[in-house]
Amino acid sequence: MRCRLCLSLSRQCICQKCLQTTLTPTPSQRILKNGLKVYSFYKYSEIAPLLHTKHTISGSEVFSILARHALLSFAKSFNFPVGVYAIPVDDRVDSGYSHSAVLAHELRSVFTPLYGVMRARNTQSYSGKTLAFREQNPRDFLLKCKSGLDVVLVDDIVTTGTTLMEAQRVLEKSEVNLLFALVLADAKEDF
Repeated sequence: MRCRLCLSLSRQCICQKCLQTTLTPTPSQRILKNGLKVYSFYKYSEIAPLLHTKHTISGSEVFSILARHALLSFAKSFNFPVGVYAIPVDDRVDSGYSHSAVLAHELRSVFTPLYGVMRARNTQSYSGKTLAFREQNPRDFLLKCKSGLDVVLVDDIVTTGTTLMEAQRVLEKSEVNLLFALVLADAKEDF
């Protein structure tokens, strides 16, 4: 197979050379207006073509590689207490797999993934939409987990932060302790 970035022959869809050069994670922290800390590892514009693979068959492999390369490396650098859970944001399966579930799965050596516990009842796409649209069309999350858990939210992108802030409100109402959110890319400067 060929690397999706440099087109050289590779055993994976992203070669080791590109992982070590082009895709070197640059961890950054963004604090949303409600105080939620969101850790990201790339600017959206740096990996947009890779993020768009979530709508393709090979996307699960791309997301797996990016999660191990950026999210897992970051998570392993901390000393978390035992019993922290990773909740993928809206891990509904639309086209063969859920990209947020793939990300949470790759974090399983650090956090215990909880699948299917935070699902959006509003399935409208936010892709390319304005903040006003996002605020007028909330996700309306349904949460199915017990209270008292320590959790980390996992998603692919933070743009305006409305999805993560809505998820945080739902978790707080259910007395679930949200530590922070992990995303691959921050699109703040791109929108």
